[in-house]
Amino acid sequence: MADLGVNIDHVATLRQARLGIEPEPVQAAAVAEQNGADQITIHLREDRRHIQYRDLEILRKTVQTRLNLEMAATPEMVKIAKEIKPDTVTLVPEKREELTTEGGLKLNKDHKSVITELKKAGIEVSVFIEPDLEMIEFAKEIGADAVEIHTGRYANLKKQNEIDKELERIFQAAKLVKKSKMRVVAGHGLNYHNTHKLVEMDIFEEYNIGHSIISRAVFTGLAEAVYEMKTIITS
Repeated sequence: MADLGVNIDHVATLRQARLGIEPEPVQAAAVAEQNGADQITIHLREDRRHIQYRDLEILRKTVQTRLNLEMAATPEMVKIAKEIKPDTVTLVPEKREELTTEGGLKLNKDHKSVITELKKAGIEVSVFIEPDLEMIEFAKEIGADAVEIHTGRYANLKKQNEIDKELERIFQAAKLVKKSKMRVVAGHGLNYHNTHKLVEMDIFEEYNIGHSIISRAVFTGLAEAVYEMKTIITS
């Protein structure tokens, strides 16, 4: 049965719009866990546009499931991760001008030392990359524990033949991740309509989903939104 990681970044986005104290991401994490979330995911960006360091500190003390910290592979972020010790660190690309993460991380030999340092601190390391077979093989070579396949291109396609091709690409990538004995995760752009096709593959161990859940919560409440998504990925 696949796990659901709920990304609560955009609860913090709403709070930061007024630089106030509400809504509280820590409360959102608790509601998500109570309604089926197996993991809480947050992205501590270098520009602190949504999640703040205090959120990370409090969540580490209060999350009852697992805490997944998305971050850039920078010395500052590595230092923070080693201090806080989330259960998982997911290395992601980051550009200050982007609205959301654009594409997967292009791994290189410099990432090996970052992965090694985090693993020595007892932190599982996942890498957020495209469904590219060569990149997956390299992820294994440099010591990644898990691969989160970037599903954004699939989520944005409109033509059925292109969707089918991308789904096959994702499936082949997921198979290689499993064969390489790394955990296989899916994330980015997934919602209540397009997640079904990935679930049908019966290969992903975890889904990290944020924006669509928080968007649904505006109309249904967070508890119902999380429960609905958990039902989809475990059906």
